[in-house]
Amino acid sequence: MRKTLLVLLLLVSAAVHAQVQLKEGHPDTYTVVQGDTLWDISAQFLYKPWKWPEIWHANPQVTNPHLIYPGDRLNLVYIDGQPRIMLNRGANRGTIKLSPKIRSVPMVEAIPTIPLRAINSFLLSNRIIDTNAEFSDAPYVLAGNAERVISGTGDRIYVRGVLEENAIYGIYRQGRSYIDPFTQEFLGINADDIGSGEVIAVEDDVSTMRLARTTQEVRVADRLFRTEERAINSTFFPSEPSQDIDGVILDVPRGVSQIGQFDVVTINKGTYDGLVEGSVLAVYKTGETVRDRVSGESVKIPDERSGLLMVFRTYDKLSYGLVLNASRQLAVLDKVKNP
Repeated sequence: MRKTLLVLLLLVSAAVHAQVQLKEGHPDTYTVVQGDTLWDISAQFLYKPWKWPEIWHANPQVTNPHLIYPGDRLNLVYIDGQPRIMLNRGANRGTIKLSPKIRSVPMVEAIPTIPLRAINSFLLSNRIIDTNAEFSDAPYVLAGNAERVISGTGDRIYVRGVLEENAIYGIYRQGRSYIDPFTQEFLGINADDIGSGEVIAVEDDVSTMRLARTTQEVRVADRLFRTEERAINSTFFPSEPSQDIDGVILDVPRGVSQIGQFDVVTINKGTYDGLVEGSVLAVYKTGETVRDRVSGESVKIPDERSGLLMVFRTYDKLSYGLVLNASRQLAVLDKVKNP
């Protein structure tokens, strides 16, 4: 019995060490600096940066351990034989005091999980509409001022549909419809950002809107949706998906054919498949089919693991992900799987 228990404990210990394998040459201490990301710091300690939460151990006096600031010090220690990262707040605790008033203001922002600058501009102009009905039933541009068919920033337009006065709406045009390449299932619509405006008057089902921003001419039949209220959470933690994922890269919204580090991609898996913000996926370069010159047969080259991406926004059947690293150029239809 004792021998069986000892073997079991050894196996569990080995499994834990395998899951949180420390990187060769890792530091024992690290002081956070401006410009760091959680992913960059994790990669200094771990071969698998998304395992960061498994070695996280904040000091009890730290009010919110999920926020890390420049000046904070991270120490690698061992508790019960397992590696743990201890957080020690910097002297400024992320604030400065102003005199003579007794109040504090943020001096530095908490470091983000991933480089938000790579996705901020993208998020301003892209969204997914989950169904055809949701898009076709949305309020639409009825006419421009003085019966113009196209309008620009500062112009007034008239919209038909149910809108709220003084509310801000985004204006979108139907873009690509995504179809799963294997099941032929409809996955959603990429809505192209055209602009935004404020509703200044409502009469029955016709509203008057003043255009505050346009990326191109607003046209009759463009659709309106409330601006997405869910902001990107800069402090979410990387994690493995809760379910087995076997998907592909469907699209690169910025329109390139070759994909590299910090490119945003659309994948054919979403919340219905168990993905959440922070889910990490491995990217596999799809192997080509070549002709065996000896046997004359067609043979498929094995898929090759070529990168990692992190999901930062999810929809029902689609998600946006940021490529965090790539050992070679990636492309549409490359596979995404559990890391």
